[in-house]
Amino acid sequence: MKINSLRLQLLAWVVLPLAGLATINLWTSHGSALATANLVTDRMLLGSARTIAEQVAMNDGVLDATIPPAAIEMFDTGDRDSVYYHVKTARGRLLTGYPNLPEALTPSSTEATYRDHRLRLLTFSQGVVGAGEDSPISVTVGVTLAGHDAMVRRLWFGAFAQQLALVAIAGLFVLLGLHRGLAPLIRLRDAVRSPNRSDLDPVEVPGAQSEIRPLIDALNAYMARVRAQMASQRRFVANAAHQLRTPLALLSTQASYALRETVPDARHEALVALQASSGRLARLAEQLLTLSRAEPGSRRPRADRVDLTEAARQVLETHAPIAVSRNVDLGLEEAGPVPVIGDGTMLREMIVNLVDNALRYSSSGGSVTVRLAAVDGEAVLTVTDDGPGIPVDERDHVFERFYRIAGSTEEGSGLGLAIVREVVENAGGRVTLRDGAAGGLVVDVRLPLASS
Repeated sequence: MKINSLRLQLLAWVVLPLAGLATINLWTSHGSALATANLVTDRMLLGSARTIAEQVAMNDGVLDATIPPAAIEMFDTGDRDSVYYHVKTARGRLLTGYPNLPEALTPSSTEATYRDHRLRLLTFSQGVVGAGEDSPISVTVGVTLAGHDAMVRRLWFGAFAQQLALVAIAGLFVLLGLHRGLAPLIRLRDAVRSPNRSDLDPVEVPGAQSEIRPLIDALNAYMARVRAQMASQRRFVANAAHQLRTPLALLSTQASYALRETVPDARHEALVALQASSGRLARLAEQLLTLSRAEPGSRRPRADRVDLTEAARQVLETHAPIAVSRNVDLGLEEAGPVPVIGDGTMLREMIVNLVDNALRYSSSGGSVTVRLAAVDGEAVLTVTDDGPGIPVDERDHVFERFYRIAGSTEEGSGLGLAIVREVVENAGGRVTLRDGAAGGLVVDVRLPLASS
């Protein structure tokens, strides 16, 4: 099951390894409890055997073995254990006790089964003065394991309770720590979701830890980009509405004039003007749409492999009739393919706007030349015309939307170079303006050259 709660995930990452370590510790604790119970039982067996051995003595030439009550009572721990023993001479003669009781290898203890009971046994040897060949005597004492096992359980359950309490207390402190540690995230959530928050101002979370600060900074940076995009969209809508108002009003006036006119020639002239105005309006709408698509984030990024030489050739072919009608020499100079990576549609639209501007501002009998080359890992596109050019102090402004040079008599929307800049920057390149050698304007576009 997937846990979606950060608090539960962090708790699990802390408590589960701790529980695993506690489990390992419990396993080792069981071994320690068993070793402790074995040691205590063996000490009791040895003490009992010594006590019995010390009571063995020669009485009137007879080897006598008396079992003192203390030797048996020391096993009375309340667990109803049974005690078995025997005392034998060195030649194996049973002096007292239970016959057939197994013996342990001195001085170690051992476990064995006797009368269907599991016993822990220990054999102790000790010499007896005057016993002759019967010395040394051996004393074997065995006890059932009820008390032994009860001691193991008590020791192990005590360790288990301690480990369980440790895990529970650790979990509680982890929860408290997570509650305090995640508090800045909760405050960040509340700040973002606050109903009183109607703008995209930066979010401030006092007391945020250094690990959370990058998230807050990233969120604020994102909101700053959103604010910039929203402001750009507002400016775009306002400017578009302003630019569309005049041609729409002109269309309405021309249509009304054509409807009122009864003279065929005058009406035809009005309809021609109406057609020209509608064409300019369509071109403006097309450029507005292109500019909207060229803005970052407006469409999914594309990584087409585009040959600028071929794209420029296609654009020039479509603009050849316009160049002929304006009596402008339109030419292409290239030395082969110039591949780049980018949005093929927008890159072709960039060339369209550059050529359209150059043709628009070139005088009759002039020339427009498009040059393409690959220089130092860059694709260089140059469009040269012999028009009036652009003053140096105006060159930064002409890339702004709807900007028109004061006193310009050519019709235009002021969007061509704005579209060019958006497309070039989105493709990772740059565009510059300079004067031509014989006057006019030279537009240089440099884009990263695609690897072969």
